[in-house]
Parts: sequence; C-alpha cells; structure tokens
Amino acid sequence: MNHHVNPGKLAITLGAFVGGLHVVWSLLVGIGWAQGIINFVFWAHMMSLPVVVKKFELSAAVTLIIVTTIVGYVVGYVFAHIWNRMHRE
Repeated sequence: MNHHVNPGKLAITLGAFVGGLHVVWSLLVGIGWAQGIINFVFWAHMMSLPVVVKKFELSAAVTLIIVTTIVGYVVGYVFAHIWNRMHRE
C-alpha cells in the first residue's frame, strides 16, 4: 500500500485551512461576536484569564491571516516530508 503524501498538496491544504480559520476569527471580531466565544471557551475549560478582544483592525487581521497561512503551509510541507520518510518501502 502506498502511504506517500504529496508535500505541495498537503502544504496548500493545511495553509488554506489554518488561514481560513483565521479569516473566520477576523470576521467574528469584526461583527462583535469574538468576546462571547472566548468567554464561552474559557468557561467550558474551567479557566479564568483577563482576555479582552479589541476592536477590529484591518491591518492586524490581514497580517494574522497571511502569517498563519504561511505557517500552516510550512508545517504541512515539513509534515509531509517527515511522513514520507517514515513510510518508505
């Protein structure tokens, strides 16, 4: 059985997924729902920290999306190479 993973495809997939999650987060900040979600997540994990979601800033949102997409791409690419090395025949 072939366990080979295409590094380019996995990198693009993971980059798009992680970047996409941060697009959603930026939208939640923009419409004002992010603080409620953070409050729920901390409550559900039985944690208490003073986390305050600031007002939406376009430059911060774009930076967040670009950086996380790049990090997701790199992690996906590296993971695929490690996977393929571990599953050589």
